[in-house]
This record gives sequence, structure tokens and C-alpha cells, in this order.
Amino acid sequence: MRTYLVGGAVRDKLLGRAVADRDHVVVGARPEDLLERGYRPVGKDFPVFLHPDSGEEYALARTERKTGRGYHGFAFDADPSVTLEQDLQRRDLTINAIAEDAEGRLIDPFGGLADLEARVLRHVSPAFAEDPVRILRVARFLARYAPLGFRIAEETLVLMRGMVAAGEADHLVPERVWAETRKALAEPRPSAFLSSLRACGALRVLFAEVDALYGVPQRAEFHPEVDTGIHVELVVDMAAQLAPGDDLVGWCALVHDLGKALTPAEELPRHVMHEERGVAPIEALAARLRVPAEHAALAVLCCRLHLLVHRALELKPSTVLKLFERFDGFRKPQRLDRLLTVCEADKRGRAGLADSDYPQAGYLRAAHAAACAVTAAPFVAEGLQGPAIAEAMRAARVRAIAAVTRPD
Repeated sequence: MRTYLVGGAVRDKLLGRAVADRDHVVVGARPEDLLERGYRPVGKDFPVFLHPDSGEEYALARTERKTGRGYHGFAFDADPSVTLEQDLQRRDLTINAIAEDAEGRLIDPFGGLADLEARVLRHVSPAFAEDPVRILRVARFLARYAPLGFRIAEETLVLMRGMVAAGEADHLVPERVWAETRKALAEPRPSAFLSSLRACGALRVLFAEVDALYGVPQRAEFHPEVDTGIHVELVVDMAAQLAPGDDLVGWCALVHDLGKALTPAEELPRHVMHEERGVAPIEALAARLRVPAEHAALAVLCCRLHLLVHRALELKPSTVLKLFERFDGFRKPQRLDRLLTVCEADKRGRAGLADSDYPQAGYLRAAHAAACAVTAAPFVAEGLQGPAIAEAMRAARVRAIAAVTRPD
């Protein structure tokens, strides 16, 4: 029985990045061999075990055979005769097919080290085309590693296009699409996820509402980049910069302008009422991908309210209060920061405006804090009851907001 460190742990160690998870492959063993040593089984589809002390994952070396469509269409063979090279050959990318033995020696049968050096994401073998999840994984890896100069190998992109054309992407289950999307939106450059999927045709299949934004013009005086799809790429990257690792902010940034794809042609490049037109496609996409409830709800709120937030310095105090009430900001105050971050990303996610200020955020945070400081206690002490307390609190909150100094 021989054990090797594999996958992301080896890759990220070689890239000088922090290693989050350490996965191992075991060659020449049967499940009984690991059970006798105290390993705990966790795998359902194939034998995976947790180390009795470290809790790290150890999987028996295995091969795969395509038996049907989609992610689940595989048969696995974890016989003790399966070699390390056979196990590595079933992996998606060469940079993920490097192993390290107990003495620290690297085993690299598919050129992963050279591709790390060249900053290339390249498939290991034609078997890549058997698993449509790999389309999403490659796009997600590019969202992570594009800042380091990585690109997708042309032959891998050709393979991905062929998979989409063959209908493989149509068989991706919503849970897997969302799982990969959520991770991609938390990476440093989510735009690379979008551009990769668009380049192979998968964006149109999986995110038709987002794909429809490309080529839709906007007014150049407000959007120097003009193309709405390019604007969304800039916005998701800015969101990743302002809120690193926050996929909720990333999701709201991704879908905040979906209504612009529905603007009548005769109204272009203006987009009157796009914040209301965007609600239906957001709800449709969220339902199709089965996104978490707060992601779906906050995305709709960001869509509906982002223009109002942009105009915050012009609003009457009573309108500012209504804004807070519309996103349930007194019962769910955590929504404020995310809403403001999405709106700031929208403002700064435009060609040449990445370093612009967004004073609306500071003002609205101060106004919200002032309004939250108003409590019911003094009105109860005055003898007010029921609706009268609520009315008095609203009036007091308006006065508190009016007292907040607005930036010049």
C-alpha cells in the first residue's frame, strides 16, 4: 500500500499559495486494508476514507468508465491493481494530475509542472469530454488563477466547445451548476468564469439571461464600455475586490442589470425601467439554479433599488427611510452593507471609473445608523399604543435622517 498527496494540495504548494485541503490517493489497497487501520469510510460512489488522526481524505486509486450522460454517468473501478498513473489520468487538468510521495518526490506523468510554469489550464486526456462539470471547473479555475496569468489551452477550449455542441452541458444538474458558480463568484476574477463559458458556448446554455446582455448598448456618457455584458464583467470583478470571497455580493452583482436585455430596441441605448424589467429574469434564473433564498431575495432588491441608491444624496429624508424599509433594513441590517457594496461595484465597474468615489455608501450607512438609534421606548412612556407608536417612530427616524450631514 502506497500513499500519495494529490490534486490541489500539490498544485497550490507549487504555486506558493496556501493549501486549504490535503487529499491523498492510496495505491495497492482494498477498502478492508484501510478499515483495519482505523480509517472511516465516507464515499458513496467510490471508496473514500478519512484518516483516523488528521481527518484528511484518502481515496483508493481508481479508473472511470463512461456509462451514460451527465455527471452521474460513470462506473468506477478501485481494484488494488489500479496504478497511480491510471488514477492521475482520469483527472481534469494536468496541473491537478501531479502527485507527491512520502519523501516529497513529484510524480508528473502528464506535464503538469510545465503547464504550471507556462500558466496554462490543459486537459489531461480526451476523457475530459466525458464529464460536463469540467466545463464549469475549468472556468472556475480561470476565475481563481487568471490574476497569476493563466489561460485556457486552445485545444482544451476546442474540446469544451465540442462538449457543449454535443449537448453535454444540457445534462448538468442545477445543484452542480450553482455549486461551481458560487465558488467562481467568490474567486478574485469572476469575469474569467463568464468569458470562459461564453467562449465555449456554455454561457448561452446555462445562463441565457446573462448571455443576452452581451452586445446590448448603454449610453457612453454613463458607461464608457458601452456593452452591457462587458459592464457586468467589470462589476463582478469590482465586487470581488470590494467583498473578497462573498458569493452573495457576487451573485447580486452578476444579475443586477438583467433587465437591460429586455429593453425594446427602439429605446436603446437608454434603459428606462430596467430595474423593474430585471426582476422576472432574476427570479427565473434563481429558480432554475435553485439558489439559496437570501441570494434570490437580495438579488431582486439590488436590481430594484440600485438606481435609488445611486441617487441617495438627492433623496428626501422620508424617501431614504422608505429605501431602508424596502429592503427590511431594520430587521435585517446586514443587508445594507451588501446592497451598498453591489451598488458601489456597479458604479465603479465601468471603463475608466474603477477608482471613483462612492459617497452614497458612507451617507446611507450614517443615515441608517441614525434611524436605527430611534427606539419605541420613549413613545411607550408617553402612553402611545399600537399604530401610533409606529407612526411616531417613523417621524422620529425621518428627523434623525434629516440631521445627518450629506457629502458635498
